[in-house]
Amino acid sequence: MYRNIVTEVDQGIGIITLNRPDRHNAFDGQLIGELIQSLAGMASDDAVRVVVLSSTGKSFCAGADLNWMRTAGKWTSSENEADARVMAEMLHRLSTLPKPTVARVQGSAYGGGVGLIAACDIAVATFDAQFALSEVKLGLIPATISPHVIAAIGERHARRYMLTAERFSAAEAYRLGLVHEMVPDEAGLDEAVGQIVDALLGNGPAALAECKDLVRAVTNHAIDAALIADTARRIARVRASEEGREGVAAFLEGRKADWHK
Repeated sequence: MYRNIVTEVDQGIGIITLNRPDRHNAFDGQLIGELIQSLAGMASDDAVRVVVLSSTGKSFCAGADLNWMRTAGKWTSSENEADARVMAEMLHRLSTLPKPTVARVQGSAYGGGVGLIAACDIAVATFDAQFALSEVKLGLIPATISPHVIAAIGERHARRYMLTAERFSAAEAYRLGLVHEMVPDEAGLDEAVGQIVDALLGNGPAALAECKDLVRAVTNHAIDAALIADTARRIARVRASEEGREGVAAFLEGRKADWHK
């Protein structure tokens, strides 16, 4: 079905694997389009409760494919803008997917690869992973990934790494908040991702989607009357939902909720 990615669904887990190892999983128009299509499929598939984003080869994602960028340099301004909008749409779909997303990071993640990680809800990386917001080295800017990167690491850290384009380690990525956990190797990576996925699968699917929307609504919003009213409406709606009633009943009755089946 796809040329540059591999997808599978297994026991509630949707896995999207970047599969251009010979190009270090660098983006081109085809890969971006396939990611948009696969994310839409995962979003609409009731069998998928958690999505893991992974990759093959030595690199997680080396950013934009330079041959593709060379071609883009010959396009008109409107053609370039339309193309950039597709990349921005893909990242937005990943960030707002109504299901938890986990980035499984090995090897290098540069430019747009950092954007992919930042757009996921949770990220785990190996100790030897390397990161860089390298666009300015090429006379470019990290425009479409910037909202996600700044949300993940903050404006001050983004200023440094977007301006210097210097590489930074997994330990630094952890300190910045780009990744949540570090592990020694890929075996540890699979174990850590598995533990996170298991924790996510133990929670109400609708509640997870509501939680993601809640975080987006509350972030950078003043605690005013409008926000107080909005959060009260949200919990009132969820309490009265079928899943909310089932979850509370299951806890009080000492049994597993029906989404565990």
